[in-house]
Amino acid sequence: MKVDKLYKYDVLILGAGLAGLRAATEIARKFGDRVRVGIVSKVQLMRAHSVCAEGGTAAVLRPEEGDSFELHAWDTIKGSDFLADQDVVFRFVRMMPYEILLLDHWGIPWSRRPDGKINTRPFGGHSFFRTVFAQDKTGFFEMQTLYDTLLKFSNYDRHDEVFATSFIMKDGKFAGLTAIDLVRGETVLFLAKSLIVATGGAGRLYGFTTYSHSVTGDGLAMAYRVGIPLKDMEFIQFHPTGLVPSGILVTEGARGEGGYLRNNRGERFMKNYAPSKMELAPRDIVSRAEMTEIEEGRGFKGPDGLDYVHLDLTHLGRAKILERLPLIRELAIKFAGVDPIEEPIPVRPVAHYSMGGIHANIDGQVMWDAERTVENMFVAGEAACLSLHGANRLGSNSTAECLVWGRITGNLAAEYSLSKEYPFREEDILQEAERELGAVEKLLRSDGKENPYAIRKELQRTMDKNVGVFRTREGLEKALEKIKELKKRFENISIKDKNLVWNTDLVMTMETGFLLDLAEVLTMGALLREESRGGHFRRDFPKRDDERWLKHTLAFRKEDGSPAFEYIPVRITYWKPVERKY
Repeated sequence: MKVDKLYKYDVLILGAGLAGLRAATEIARKFGDRVRVGIVSKVQLMRAHSVCAEGGTAAVLRPEEGDSFELHAWDTIKGSDFLADQDVVFRFVRMMPYEILLLDHWGIPWSRRPDGKINTRPFGGHSFFRTVFAQDKTGFFEMQTLYDTLLKFSNYDRHDEVFATSFIMKDGKFAGLTAIDLVRGETVLFLAKSLIVATGGAGRLYGFTTYSHSVTGDGLAMAYRVGIPLKDMEFIQFHPTGLVPSGILVTEGARGEGGYLRNNRGERFMKNYAPSKMELAPRDIVSRAEMTEIEEGRGFKGPDGLDYVHLDLTHLGRAKILERLPLIRELAIKFAGVDPIEEPIPVRPVAHYSMGGIHANIDGQVMWDAERTVENMFVAGEAACLSLHGANRLGSNSTAECLVWGRITGNLAAEYSLSKEYPFREEDILQEAERELGAVEKLLRSDGKENPYAIRKELQRTMDKNVGVFRTREGLEKALEKIKELKKRFENISIKDKNLVWNTDLVMTMETGFLLDLAEVLTMGALLREESRGGHFRRDFPKRDDERWLKHTLAFRKEDGSPAFEYIPVRITYWKPVERKY
């Protein structure tokens, strides 16, 4: 398949959510026109999933009131069930206050206290009120602020609604990116001295999920397919408050502002699971508590098996809900038919975040294995596994991670690109791109009997049922068997639309191929990890096992397309693991 357009940049940023935009603004403000940047996004830039982040962003802003870097680090490490790399955590907490103040300088409308200082709210697993917020639309305002700031510069090109299909690697380095310009119906090759991957997580592996439909793990799967390992993919976070029946996120800020979780007896059941933290225990603990209440008959009957518990905000009063949680009220009315001022909201655990991702070091530099880096390839945000979050992420640490490693990788990628020439002959990479695009052409010509939409639906049902909050060997083996069957069937699909212009059939099918690869990695990693830690809970191995499993999982793609696994140690530099109680 021929390449219609070729673009060449110093730095290429794939993904335009919080991490991608933060990287772009860092390069623009620090290097200006000396570094030419290309920003590639599969959606219109301000439609990235980051705009859906609601509750806030964590940072130590009040040392004079009792907070500290050590306390934020301890909360994060304990929350991670001691799987976080502790040097990464300390770098993160020390850099975050700067990011909050920089966004403030750029004009973000942070919610404020009566004394004019930036306001904070409590979040699950944090032992101090350190989550900075802008009502309950924090991600949207952060994105808008970065976008507005980027508009002041002219050193970048935007490629919106361009769907990436593969990475081209040569001599152990990143050489190019193949893509389809959906608006123009053209095949595209991007060449760059360095790449920042900021494509987000893989949440559309699940049917009941908070993720936008665009979040299909494309960057993770493309990296995996060129031999880059994926780390800790078995650790998926289930957020305790997904709106029933849609799965739309009800921010943890609703509990941070004082909301209660109640079962069908009206009891605040968290007193039985985390008495010191109640509703503000870490997400893995609250999600398991809710599922236990539901399974033991203390939930409410929901549609399509989506039984639920109640999130009660009624005692907060109209004024507080309208000031602090206006979006949540709007969502509850529109999508569940309840007004939280008057009645409780139906919620249950929902797939929300990938703790795992592309294996990277503390600088966000992509790794080939435990030792070797890909010298010109970086990753930031949810697509990365550094590992900051370990087995369970604390709420409001994710938007923060996007800001910190957007800044770090933007700097490093720009500095690298300024010091190097593009090392490959364009003709060689062009030939390689045409070979890669041959796979797209083959898909377009496919005329099998299988429906890719049905395959995706079956995959999501399988993941919802067998790779959820609670897992067992039997369930994981069933899921793995089904995933392998779906991968086989995927070889015999058909695509009705044969044109490249806005071919949503082709995009959805390629995304499904990505998801099938990631589902196999996730499920097999979960089957091999015979312990319970953070978001990975095995009913047949209900205890954490530090002797055997205090280590990170690395999944490599074999020639037959299936994963092979290796393990590397967790970096423990400050605190040894202890029992995790709240």
